[in-house]
Amino acid sequence: MQNKRRRVVVTGMGAMTPIGNDLQSYWDGLSNGRSGAAPITRFDATDYDTKFACEVKNFNVLDFIDRKLSNRMDLFTQFGVAATDMAVKDAGWNLESLDRTRIGVVYGSGIGGMWTYQKQQETLYETGGPHRISPFFVPMLISDICAGYISMRFGLKGPNYATTSACATSNNAIIDAVMLIERGTADAIVAGGAEAVICPMGVGGFNAMKALSTRNDDPTKASRPFDIKRDGFVMGEGGATLILEELEHAMNRGARIYAELSGFGLSADAYHITQPAPGGEGAVRSMKMAVESSGLRPEQVDYVNVHGTSTPLGDISESNAIKDVFGDHARKVAISSTKSMTGHLLGAAGAIEAIASVLALHHQTAPPTINYEFPDPACDLDYVPNVARPMHIGAAMSNGFGFGGHNATLLFTRYQE
Repeated sequence: MQNKRRRVVVTGMGAMTPIGNDLQSYWDGLSNGRSGAAPITRFDATDYDTKFACEVKNFNVLDFIDRKLSNRMDLFTQFGVAATDMAVKDAGWNLESLDRTRIGVVYGSGIGGMWTYQKQQETLYETGGPHRISPFFVPMLISDICAGYISMRFGLKGPNYATTSACATSNNAIIDAVMLIERGTADAIVAGGAEAVICPMGVGGFNAMKALSTRNDDPTKASRPFDIKRDGFVMGEGGATLILEELEHAMNRGARIYAELSGFGLSADAYHITQPAPGGEGAVRSMKMAVESSGLRPEQVDYVNVHGTSTPLGDISESNAIKDVFGDHARKVAISSTKSMTGHLLGAAGAIEAIASVLALHHQTAPPTINYEFPDPACDLDYVPNVARPMHIGAAMSNGFGFGGHNATLLFTRYQE
């Protein structure tokens, strides 16, 4: 183990999202303010309060995984493996030349194989009882299986596990990856998250909580963070993967470096199972920790990709937390919720938004918050309304908050030698 803190950089990314099935198309969707919301096609949602979601479109699993193996994977695992295939290629890894005992996988899912549970439950009750349950039911269901498949696919023999902390899940995966690399336990980690819960139980469950938007007449306008007419989040799905490497490891192989992961913060609200703590107190501590651990001053943060779910309480709480953390600078920092376009990917949200933050740094452009039409007096910051903004971005923060009071914040900076 090494005592000196090792620097961690992002060298590859892959994305399977509701607005693009690869990194370039994802950025194109973000920078052009494209909504991924549309009527649900994965099941008949006629009787549901919410009849739309942000589904991944035109996903052909056979582009990534052979038929036999893909039939033994839940959709969330398929998304995660596909995103990781793209990330490994983007990083330019020659796996035969790398010490794969020093490369690990930390890959999360908030819920895991909910489609598998849905289908096997139907099998149990509708077509013949317990002896008709698939022997692959449990391996397809468990939330750690995506990390396992990624490890086996690429022969990665370092630390291997999943994180689960609701909508902070993949932020936690990325933070764990950073700590493993900083500590010297690994030289590189495949980190991210995947989710696929646009199914009858998933949509029905969140409808029962009154958490989802019911703007069925105009789905593309439904996810509207910080707008006073917001009425809940829009469910999304997909997978997102970041390749994180120790700086010297990356430089020794001549890697392209997208950004440095310079700081992170973790906290718990210890308050309520679904509501944020008053004043966003837990989020404040998470963000402050991220800034302090990076060695930056608050005024050096140029962009914040917020959790911004388009819920009445959450958006106000996060806005107040940003004011607390940044003081006068809060009104100068560019803020956007890319959930206005992708919907809420739950356990994959942190990873897909981390990629958005890294791409914002890379392209020097803040993605917009679309559908911002009617300002909420309680949300009075600069949310980059409706149109992407070219600007200087030296440091970008990304927030992830989850049911149970989990808070996890990432801080990326432009790489400097």
